[in-house]
Amino acid sequence: MDKLPILMYHNVSLVDTASRGLTISTRRLEEQLSYLKQQGYHTYHFRELEDQVVIQRKSVVLTFDDVTVNQLIYAVPLLEKFQMKATFFIPFKYIGQVDQWNNGVEPLMSIEQLKSLPECIELGYHSFEHRHFTEMTAEEIQADFIASNQIITSEALDVYAVMAYPYGNFPKKDPQRSNFFGLLKQNQIKYGLRIGNKVNRFPFSDPYEIKRLDVKGQDSLRTFKFRLRFGKLF
Repeated sequence: MDKLPILMYHNVSLVDTASRGLTISTRRLEEQLSYLKQQGYHTYHFRELEDQVVIQRKSVVLTFDDVTVNQLIYAVPLLEKFQMKATFFIPFKYIGQVDQWNNGVEPLMSIEQLKSLPECIELGYHSFEHRHFTEMTAEEIQADFIASNQIITSEALDVYAVMAYPYGNFPKKDPQRSNFFGLLKQNQIKYGLRIGNKVNRFPFSDPYEIKRLDVKGQDSLRTFKFRLRFGKLF
């Protein structure tokens, strides 16, 4: 089995002093992507992994949550510059609006902007309402899927069947866990992403508990390199 780190990003800012928590500056993001390129890392879309049994020795998956406009302005050009692929996760209710689950100041991409994204960007699910799945009934989760799929169909969006759980949150004890995974299968979701802050092995042992590494805006390049190889810092 091969190592496959999956990196999780959120907002991107041109301002270096804003690079903290869920926001990373363009300077730090470019530094990280440049390192990956120089080290010969290969990036994958999730739809490619579905048909893979073996991956390249140095592989990584780049993910961005929330499809904020700042990702379109700042992250997409850098991904194109370094010829890297990434998956962007959509909270469907808020397309063309703002991140109301946070402080409601970051604009999200419109339908037109989502459709204009280059081929290096794959789209995935980030739920409809961006709620904690552990606080929702099975009926509410299914209704959330239905609402998301209605937008995908009506707007003819190309969205792959990978789900990034909002807040990395999902039921971890049975029977709720098994019921939740059953809903994912029922809705033909191929992969489900938590946080976990560990490096995955590929092929994945559990397609609905795939771990992501939470990249913090204040992380130094040295920290980034360490986490890329070993996961969470203690």
